[in-house]
Amino acid sequence: MMERPDNDTYFMRMAELVSTRSTCLRRKVGAVIVKEKRVLSTGYNGAPKGLKHCEEVGCVRENQHIASGTRHELCRGVHAEQNAVIQAAYFGVSIKDGTIYTTNYPCVMCAKILLNAGITEIVYKDDYIDPLSKEMLSETNTIVRRCDLKK
Repeated sequence: MMERPDNDTYFMRMAELVSTRSTCLRRKVGAVIVKEKRVLSTGYNGAPKGLKHCEEVGCVRENQHIASGTRHELCRGVHAEQNAVIQAAYFGVSIKDGTIYTTNYPCVMCAKILLNAGITEIVYKDDYIDPLSKEMLSETNTIVRRCDLKK
């Protein structure tokens, strides 16, 4: 009999599944926003609606040799966390006091968006090198914790 996953494992596995929709050539990221153990919104990284995906036109960041964790503005893609917040706004769903499960630690741009959207907890699976993000989040009451998935 299969063991029932705890909530962290359940929602992080959802974020991993969402990441499989990513069209990014460098990093597949998924995010799930939850409140009261209910999924409110999801997002993955990829080009904005109606634009060609990097899979079709190539990666701006690769072509310009931009290091990971830098110059986030030089990219065709919208980050998974951003897309999850946008999806909630698009459909009129309040994510205030919610928790986001994301497959990677959020960059500074995503951290700022999550703070202003009222997310109170960030649960991530893999690290991401962005010292400013970690510094800014440490100044808040936002709970930030790593989730090690149980196999």
